[in-house]
Amino acid sequence: MKDDFEIIRTIVPFSETVTLLPVGDVHSKSVLCNEKAFITFVESLLKMDNAYTILMGDMLNNNTRSSVSSPWLDTMRPRDAKMFMAELLKPLAEKGKIIGALGGNHEKRSLKDADDDPMYDIMCKLNLEDIYREDALFVHFCIGERETKGKKRLAATYNIACHHGSGGGALTGAAINRNERYGYTLDNIDLLITAHSHRGSITKPAKMCFNANSMRMIPKPFACMTITAWQKYGGFPLQKMMNPAATADDGAMMAELSGDMYNKRIKLIW
Repeated sequence: MKDDFEIIRTIVPFSETVTLLPVGDVHSKSVLCNEKAFITFVESLLKMDNAYTILMGDMLNNNTRSSVSSPWLDTMRPRDAKMFMAELLKPLAEKGKIIGALGGNHEKRSLKDADDDPMYDIMCKLNLEDIYREDALFVHFCIGERETKGKKRLAATYNIACHHGSGGGALTGAAINRNERYGYTLDNIDLLITAHSHRGSITKPAKMCFNANSMRMIPKPFACMTITAWQKYGGFPLQKMMNPAATADDGAMMAELSGDMYNKRIKLIW
């Protein structure tokens, strides 16, 4: 397994606009998973031009004996759920649609119990183990060559940081604060993507940067996206009196990347 801090460099074919649709918190084979909607999403992504995804963790519900929730709330045993997800994602892998993958806290249940990482197993099955990271994922995302003044060069590059997310918090603001604080520790990122909270949010904070060329301190913004889940309300959130949230089947979140090396544009859409 590759080190979390080893950056993944991905070059995709040139397009004026490239769409990134990260997915996570599917909780496949949970009784609350809206699996039909997720399968429809995968089929739609296969048909989209210049569109890619990052797997953000908790792709499997993966209830084990030590889980807070009962294992009987899953509709399939973990080893079979793992194979189901691998087969579902196989067409995306074959078309080069997956640019990276992370584990989530639900996959880490197996790490705790048996030193097994089902998400890593899935990526190995797809021959994509080189773009899997256990805790954090950093992608240097490059949009392919375009010709400028008779020379071919990369159209644009984006530094993308991904983390499944951590911690509780009954309200959306708690997750936003935690994620933005983490973003401030990452220098020179353009986009931070998180999951875990099941509460979709889009923000655009900035931090002051030293610019030696202009000899001025200038604000450098970065985009923050927390994606929604593919799970209906109930179970643990209901037990803990947590507020319901919009789900991904109401509309998957996406980032549209465009522009050039000197004027990069990120449009977050929900």
